[in-house]
Amino acid sequence: MIDFSKVPSPCYVMEEDLLRKNLSIIKNVSDKAGVEIILAFKSFAMWKSFPIFREYIHCSTASSLYEARLAYEEMGSKAHTYSPAYTETDFPAIMECSSHITFNSFNQFERFYPNVEKNGKDISCGIRINPEYSEVETELYNPCAPGTRFGITSDLLPPTLPKGIEGFHCHTLCESSSYDLERTLVHIEERFSGWFSQIKWLNLGGGHLMTRKDYDREHLINLLKGLKSRYPHLHIILEPGSAFTWQTGVLVSTVVDIVENRGIKTAILDVSFTCHMPDCLEMPYQPAVRGAVSETVEGKQVYRLGGNSCLSGDYMGNWSFDHELQIGERIVFEDMIHYTMVKTSMFNGIQHPSIALWTCGGELNLYRAFCYEDYRDRMS
Repeated sequence: MIDFSKVPSPCYVMEEDLLRKNLSIIKNVSDKAGVEIILAFKSFAMWKSFPIFREYIHCSTASSLYEARLAYEEMGSKAHTYSPAYTETDFPAIMECSSHITFNSFNQFERFYPNVEKNGKDISCGIRINPEYSEVETELYNPCAPGTRFGITSDLLPPTLPKGIEGFHCHTLCESSSYDLERTLVHIEERFSGWFSQIKWLNLGGGHLMTRKDYDREHLINLLKGLKSRYPHLHIILEPGSAFTWQTGVLVSTVVDIVENRGIKTAILDVSFTCHMPDCLEMPYQPAVRGAVSETVEGKQVYRLGGNSCLSGDYMGNWSFDHELQIGERIVFEDMIHYTMVKTSMFNGIQHPSIALWTCGGELNLYRAFCYEDYRDRMS
């Protein structure tokens, strides 16, 4: 349990014991199903914690040059890299940092594969496919929405794949269940299994939230075993993001003022939704707050929580507390490690939360504290 008296405000704090619990679950699924599960940096890239990850997994997936470099330099292994579009400037360095490179289109493949063929020893190339099926309801996160820029539909694949394409990559899920994957696999196999004999690996992307309490992991394991039994030559890869750090940590904040307008009380915090919790506004969703109920409850003290930026919409509400909030009181937002830190900004020059690990031994390991120079250097 975190001792919040030792934690600066604002601060993201990940709990090592909760992280290790998730990593153990993921490794168990990988071992039992006989598949490779790798970390997606787009969800989590706190590289000072990578020594813990390396005890359980070996590889990661990247979507840009910087992520590929992070894999190579800090994770200690070359990345499985996919980007919607590579550039002439970045591609040589991406090859240096990648074991796998997936192309989004045949245009990109034809443009860059000659470089791989000439200089990219031991790089396995693939193409992203679009099964035209996804159960993700929020369009912002639906990679298979009509008109998507992601991947190639089956009607555009030639009977014989071009030389150099050794794998298929797809991504259709978002914090989804194994049953969502089961229904998705039906569409993938119906549309693309005719080419499976020509490839070596199949990457089923992310969105497999196998560390959620109600996730049916045995169903996932049996599903993956069944897929492997049908196509025993295929190396199956999963690259979840949220699953690794799901419910492993918090964002600690402090009430700095309380204002009231037309009967609405707002507790203004030293954090910002738009800067530090952008998914709450994009999804949108109302995060859990420790010691509060995320709705109006008669008889309780009800507050909006407001950020400290100048954006008018930098607030959410309502939360019900069993007491009146006081200036200086800590407000703890639950489950703020996955996708949150990687999407933060310094909009408005707002102080960025520190980043820390609460160790299994009950100590705070402060990885990073931010200062004015960090903001200034980003603007230079």
